[in-house]
Amino acid sequence: MIAPVALALFVCAVQDPVRFDAKDVAKILTHSPLGAPPPDPTNAHADDPKAAHLGQFLFFDKRLSANGEIACATCHDPARAYADGKTLSQGLGVGKRHVPTLLNVAWQRWLFWDGRADSPWAQATRPIESPTEMGSDRNRIAQLVTSDPELRGAYAAVFGAVPTPDAADRILAQTGKALEAYERKLVSADSEFDGFASALKSGDAAAQAQYPEAAKRGLVLFIGKANCRLCHAGPLFSDGEFHNVGVPTLDKSPPRDAGRFAGIEEVRNDPFNCGGAFSDDPKGARASELAMLVRTSDLWGEFRTPTLRNVARTAPYMHQGQFATLRDVLHYYSTLEGTVPAGHHGEQVIKPLHLTDGEIDDLLAFLGTLNGADVPVELRSAPASP
Repeated sequence: MIAPVALALFVCAVQDPVRFDAKDVAKILTHSPLGAPPPDPTNAHADDPKAAHLGQFLFFDKRLSANGEIACATCHDPARAYADGKTLSQGLGVGKRHVPTLLNVAWQRWLFWDGRADSPWAQATRPIESPTEMGSDRNRIAQLVTSDPELRGAYAAVFGAVPTPDAADRILAQTGKALEAYERKLVSADSEFDGFASALKSGDAAAQAQYPEAAKRGLVLFIGKANCRLCHAGPLFSDGEFHNVGVPTLDKSPPRDAGRFAGIEEVRNDPFNCGGAFSDDPKGARASELAMLVRTSDLWGEFRTPTLRNVARTAPYMHQGQFATLRDVLHYYSTLEGTVPAGHHGEQVIKPLHLTDGEIDDLLAFLGTLNGADVPVELRSAPASP
């Protein structure tokens, strides 16, 4: 027979099942489903299977680097959710920021932590010429494409007549467009959360019951008390915008990275931007959005909101990988411990959440259900030929 005190403790430990009202359901359904990737009119070959095949070959081709030892896949490792698991990027040298995942990159409006590229194809050209990443240059890439018979043939099949090697700018732009076509296939959706959202929408009580109660409690916090969805909005769980949340630097030194403030100037001056000569839609909506960017001092130190899809697979976290685990991230938002005073440039909405240990556990349970399906195995390695 259970003693009265023990019975009382047992009853207190059991939590009532989570219930969602109509307003809760409406909020939840804004995060699912992910749907199909949005089109990219700035890249006429974005959804061309031949371009994607060529891009996949190039993604794993170490000849794109100066020393022949580094490929795109070196930092965007398929085995690590297309990130690298390190605090700072490491190619020919050590970079100043953490490598973000490429999963679901097709939904990103701005690329890199500072948004200095406005399309995945423009982004793909940057690491190739970065001295701390692949350390190559467009002339070397042009020589490779025009001199290698297989690459030359694959390039011609996608883009038409192969330019002469002195058309290095165009060849690098087309290389980026092929890489984007491949990267658009790196979709990871159909998470456990998506299944629950679908069950909510259809009223399938049995399917709803399969979703863990801890994750439901975490979801209540996500859309309620913690208000994570303020920045982690929509099906990508990101507003695609830039924020300064006062996170301390990796080495605890004063912040020196200008973030979005510098990124705006870089994307404007990028010859491969959406309004430039190599865009396939230079007068379109993306070019207009670029033209309307305003560079103001309050953008200093702001960084792009990362997607939370597959977040449990992509440690460490923040723009320098400052936090090793998701628990560390939630502890920071709970306490703002070590926050860097940012004056009027900081996010005024950031306040300590004062989460209990149990609430952090519940949020972790919810975030763990945002892992999507794996990318098809045939996309995770180099094809035999371009």
